[in-house]
Amino acid sequence: MSPAGETGTLSTPPRANASAHGASKIESTPNSRGAFVVSENIGLVGVQVKKLRPWIQRDIEQVKECKADAMLQALLQRASSAPETEQPELLQKCLKAVLPVCNGQAFTALVNSSDVEIALNEYVCPGVENSFYGPFIRATNIALACLAEIKGDGMGAPVPAVDMICQQNDMPMHQTHQTKKSTRKPDLVILPLDSTCAPFQDEKSGKKGEQKVEKDDGKNDEKNDEKRKKKRRAHMDTNATTKPKNLLWKDVLACIEFKRKTLGRTKGIKSPPSSYTVTDYVPTKPEYLPVDHLQAEDPVPGPSQIPVTRPASNTALPSSGLTAAQPSKGRSSSKRKAVDTLESAAKKSKMNPGDADADAEADLDVTVQTGLYAAEMFAANLGVNHLLNLIIVDDVMWIWYYDRQGIIQCSGINFIQDLPRFMVLLDEDLGMVDLLLHTSDDERVTHYGLQGRATNVVAVTSKTLMKKYGNFQDGMVAKIFWGDASRTSEPDILNKVREIAEVHDTVKDYIPELLWHHRFMNPTSAIREALGVPEPTTGSRVLYILVFRKLLPITKLQGKELFDVWRQCISCHLTLWKEGVYHRDVSPGNLMWYWKDKKRIGVLNDYDISSLANDQGPRGNERTGTVPFMARELLTEDGQRGKVKHLYRHDVESFMWVFTWICLRYREGVLLSRRLRPFDEWATLGAVACGEKKLVFLNNMTAFAPSDIDQVIWGFLVDCFVVLKMDADNRYYLGLKRPWSVEYQQPNADSDLDAFLSKFTTLEGWAKPANPSNFLYSLPYTRFSACNFQL
Repeated sequence: MSPAGETGTLSTPPRANASAHGASKIESTPNSRGAFVVSENIGLVGVQVKKLRPWIQRDIEQVKECKADAMLQALLQRASSAPETEQPELLQKCLKAVLPVCNGQAFTALVNSSDVEIALNEYVCPGVENSFYGPFIRATNIALACLAEIKGDGMGAPVPAVDMICQQNDMPMHQTHQTKKSTRKPDLVILPLDSTCAPFQDEKSGKKGEQKVEKDDGKNDEKNDEKRKKKRRAHMDTNATTKPKNLLWKDVLACIEFKRKTLGRTKGIKSPPSSYTVTDYVPTKPEYLPVDHLQAEDPVPGPSQIPVTRPASNTALPSSGLTAAQPSKGRSSSKRKAVDTLESAAKKSKMNPGDADADAEADLDVTVQTGLYAAEMFAANLGVNHLLNLIIVDDVMWIWYYDRQGIIQCSGINFIQDLPRFMVLLDEDLGMVDLLLHTSDDERVTHYGLQGRATNVVAVTSKTLMKKYGNFQDGMVAKIFWGDASRTSEPDILNKVREIAEVHDTVKDYIPELLWHHRFMNPTSAIREALGVPEPTTGSRVLYILVFRKLLPITKLQGKELFDVWRQCISCHLTLWKEGVYHRDVSPGNLMWYWKDKKRIGVLNDYDISSLANDQGPRGNERTGTVPFMARELLTEDGQRGKVKHLYRHDVESFMWVFTWICLRYREGVLLSRRLRPFDEWATLGAVACGEKKLVFLNNMTAFAPSDIDQVIWGFLVDCFVVLKMDADNRYYLGLKRPWSVEYQQPNADSDLDAFLSKFTTLEGWAKPANPSNFLYSLPYTRFSACNFQL
């Protein structure tokens, strides 16, 4: 569990369709997938759109595609009265059930569905982009009000607490990520009624703060229901098509983004038919929003951008219409703009002057824009299972489904000509999620992205756990993340770690204490299996919640205290490796500490991408790790293709990079200002490029030495890298002697772990300082402290 702040896990995203040059089939790297790697170092890059776009874009380029009816059927199944029982005809039943709403034959105390046709006829009239918001909002809200009164055969009851409503936005929405504020401007949002009304109530009263919530004791349901309906009607009539202020991302159920094919006025939108019937799905043109043009908008990737996942298959499945995103045809950016221009000028003109984040958003492809909205929604709601956003171009709507395994785009729906399918989508409650958690804890470790583990850490309290374990000095935290369903779970690995701790004092106090955990039994592969997605379980993820005692970050320490905690973690790591627990993700965020008997105890933390010696599969060749701290051998092209086994010596090298990172970037536990700290770019480069930057550092170390760093500790750092250089040289030259020999086996440090670690522990600087109160001045100065050397 990484502390808030900068822990360095960024990696420039490789191209999804770049050639792997014969890369072997290995597991994807949890710390290298798309936008996942942005989170822990959000403080370095900030959250400006231009800086986060590449990671979101990389995830979008791997989108899968499915037919609209397959998606609607799967969503309806989840919201049905019997989700555990397959109901293959559920979509057809729902399409028939919504026909009265589509044909103006449904009415409630609030609205008459005949008004939907009026709104749609207004929508098809020519105009600029934002002139279409009002008619769409009115049609949607009328439909939602009418659908709430319809009970479809096989469908579950509506959830009054959600009471969805479509709201115009087109205003900046802010959210804080690791002290950095993001700004986004979705055109329309779908919210619960109370959340929609709150900003207007606050503005009217002139007061800020939490909205007043009326208590509902259940004794007067009819009266409360009548109040709710009047409240909804009043909002629909006045504020639903008005720009609100201060909408919160935690309340957003879905975002809707509009685009126009041509700048200025819209042509070619057909009016609604006189009546609707249940018909077969009619493909739109285009059937799917193309994402191949995204590659053409960026320069061709350099050698540092090695693919971390296998290229998506381009083969369509006739049975389901499922394909992977098509690879780039080499179409130029200028050609695309001439053919497929979508209106963004109108939106750009509405941006606030000086709002660089929102202004940059106007230039993004619409698929990237909605991806950024999804990332904001994920960040605001810790345990949300999945999200749906809508992209609308003229009269065609595409549903985009997001979860931690990836993204699925369904084929387009012409919501004017095929209104029943749009109604069915609205009838599938967008507000239903498997788990929804909200928090405003200042110390929360937030995640920003679309895929991957999405680790969030928040403070928790529990009377039950306190009764069982007592009161911890620093409290407890919950780690919420989407673990790889195919891997040995972190709780199982921690069980093995506890067994080792029972017989080894070097482990006993130096591991995290798991107080409680739960695994949710709804993997992300479920919807892919329902849709017939190729290899649906590949990359499948499942939600975990783990509760630990709270630990403190190693970056808060310096001098002797830093060294002691760091050394304790190395000792624990060695014993675990010998006993078959391979950590493989040594980083500042995973080295922590706590107080015990007035002593600082180092903790080797975070085992959710660790592995066990008896695990099945090629675990040793996974490219796990946090890029700025990975061994240079793993940051080569061969290392990134899985051709280099992750060995004990690689983790030891990571420990050295961690110690260097902290000593050169922090003073008295505080991160130095940008102009004084080195290595920022290491956190924003691809793996291979970061390895090359490390080589630059090693070849000219004196250029990176802070002017105020003590020469003694600097000498110790240099000594450590001299050891690494000599070891690398020995292996390199031995390999040159007989590289053609089948019998030749490259030597590795795992044959004798103690012998390799002793190369560092026998350094003079490793010995316990004679004067514990001043570590920096007690380490002996060595002749290497001011040298440069070539690797």
